[in-house]
Amino acid sequence: METIMSSNTATADHESYGYSLKRGWRTLAIAGGVVGLIGLLAIVFPLATGISVTLVIGALLVLSGIVHGAHAFTARGWSGSMWQLALGVISVVAGVLVLANPVIGLVTLTLLAIAYLLADGVAELWLSMRMADQPGRMSVAASGVLSLVLAGLLWIGFPADAAWAIGLLVGISLFMTGLSMGIVAITGRNMEETTAAGEPRAA
Repeated sequence: METIMSSNTATADHESYGYSLKRGWRTLAIAGGVVGLIGLLAIVFPLATGISVTLVIGALLVLSGIVHGAHAFTARGWSGSMWQLALGVISVVAGVLVLANPVIGLVTLTLLAIAYLLADGVAELWLSMRMADQPGRMSVAASGVLSLVLAGLLWIGFPADAAWAIGLLVGISLFMTGLSMGIVAITGRNMEETTAAGEPRAA
């Protein structure tokens, strides 16, 4: 009897203090809406978004360089301290250049995005060929082709598209993240409604 009571108590405690999508779907839906709205704003203002991303990356490079340099000075006598110091100097210089001229950083990020899309497309096409008759093969292949097409379009328009490409890609990514959060929240709401409908009414 005590075992059953302990089990019920543990379950009740878990339901009271643990996260439940059935109870937390509203918060998730609001968060998804905010993220999706930010994504839409990034799509509408891609240049401002791209420059903002570039400035953040520049600041992170400077911070990373300072950390590497500090570690090099505190680890004197370590065989890799000179490498750490050189890496720190390079990171700081790169970060300062990006912060001083974010447009150049935006061009560099666009080239990196093209390289990423190209590598992703090739990898997904190779994976689809390895999947043989497995389910989902065509969707993987389609995703690979889409990545290659995007890489080609960005390369054809380069460097003119550097002004909007990164901001647009970030905006689309944020919008899709917000959309997926909203879908999960709706699923949680349906779970809540189904549970409420299945509960017996009090006499």
